[in-house]
Amino acid sequence: MAVIYKIDNVKLNLLQKEDELYLLATRKLGKKPSYFRILKKSLDARKKNDIHYVYTIEFSADNQPTKKPLERIKENNKKIFIVGSGPAGLFCAIRLIDRGFAPIIIERGQSVEERMESVNVFSNGGALNLQSNVQFGEGGAGTFSDGKLNTQTHNGYNAEVLQIFERFGAPKEILYLNKPHIGSDKLREVLLNIRKYILSNGGEFRFSTLFDGIDGKVCYFTDMLNNIRYSETPDILVLAIGHSARDTFQLLRDNGVALERRDFAVGVRIEHLQSDVGYSQYGKAYDKLPPADYKLVSHAGDRTAFTFCMCPGGYVMPATSEFGGVVTNGMSNYARDGENANSALLVQVDGKDFGSEDLFAGVEFQREVEKHAFTMTSNYKAPVQLIGDFLKGKTSSSFKAVKPTYSRGVEFVNLRDILPRAVTETLTVAIPDMAKRLKCFDSADGILTGVETRFSSPIRILRNDYGQSVTHSSIYPCGEGSGYSGGITSSASDGIRTADKIYNKYK
Repeated sequence: MAVIYKIDNVKLNLLQKEDELYLLATRKLGKKPSYFRILKKSLDARKKNDIHYVYTIEFSADNQPTKKPLERIKENNKKIFIVGSGPAGLFCAIRLIDRGFAPIIIERGQSVEERMESVNVFSNGGALNLQSNVQFGEGGAGTFSDGKLNTQTHNGYNAEVLQIFERFGAPKEILYLNKPHIGSDKLREVLLNIRKYILSNGGEFRFSTLFDGIDGKVCYFTDMLNNIRYSETPDILVLAIGHSARDTFQLLRDNGVALERRDFAVGVRIEHLQSDVGYSQYGKAYDKLPPADYKLVSHAGDRTAFTFCMCPGGYVMPATSEFGGVVTNGMSNYARDGENANSALLVQVDGKDFGSEDLFAGVEFQREVEKHAFTMTSNYKAPVQLIGDFLKGKTSSSFKAVKPTYSRGVEFVNLRDILPRAVTETLTVAIPDMAKRLKCFDSADGILTGVETRFSSPIRILRNDYGQSVTHSSIYPCGEGSGYSGGITSSASDGIRTADKIYNKYK
């Protein structure tokens, strides 16, 4: 049996190279290791005069341990449809194929190559494609994000998610970085490799195909390229629909699928110079380190405010999926080499803000905020306000050190005229409070861009312990749109979990 050694808390200063770790393992064994692996790497910047990396490594004089292969289904005769090709849908499909199934993926949006063109058209001032945009299409909403893979959830699937991403071309470092990310550009390359794997193993993709009807186990789909509507009767229907599939939520409600309303958060994107964030986090050494990030929470107001989806060196994206609404999201590439940093800055909202007990009151609340932002500007431009002016309650008139990255253009407004009062009052006290932990956070030159409304799904599709809808045993809801995850890693984990539950049903 192989003897594996593990060493925690190995410190390297900024001038030392990772070769030192291999030499440490060699000295410990008295010879070169046959197996060596970095388990974890994080940056300790608590003391500006002593910034260093901290590693956990494992190694052995024996060969690398082998992993037991997955059990596979004996008869591949089940018709499994997966609606949605975001992280939940794709990782569910990968796992099903690894288990011996051949799923069919239904995606209302386009393949990632065509989707890029549609997103670029809209971002540069052209028409919005309702079915293929930042929210819909191959890869889901996470395709146009930072590709951040850290998560606050803890389950046995998270490590597998990272391994699968690496298997399909993501940088190997995601396996051990404390805050792993892929970047939007590299994530698109990974998606192509995943698609090739699914297709080469009997799976199928139906892009530009809308799931638009259900009657018992009979499902209806519309091929939007050929304008053909048809029906299928799958044995299993996996719903990995994403948090913005408002029409699908309505379809499910109308057909008796059990749903419940969820609370969520709304707010803005906040932009600073990346160099200011770096200096605030690391001091003078910031330009020798990877682009700095942050994660902040404030309880200074009556409600909790927090940052989410922080994009170092990133861009604020036009992210609406409906006509007549403005929605923003953040994105950065692998290099994170843009001039600005941006993050969602959000405030919790709940039933008392929605003005109704209706199941879809939260959806309508989101929609009204998005419409209000649209009417305050023109042609999908985003409403903006300098941080200093927002705190003073006045409309801005010119930009200073920070320039906006929202590509469709921006217009100065007073965000207090768009966002609910409870949200703006909370942000007014939260921003200075957060600046106690990140000095540049309340910089007067920083920019607030509205509106960020798609933080999480306002609806949950209720499921039982077997992963099935509580009202329809052939339906398996999973992922962010079904209300069971938030972010790429937790959604992908839920997709794998759902596939294993399907396997257990038929094994």
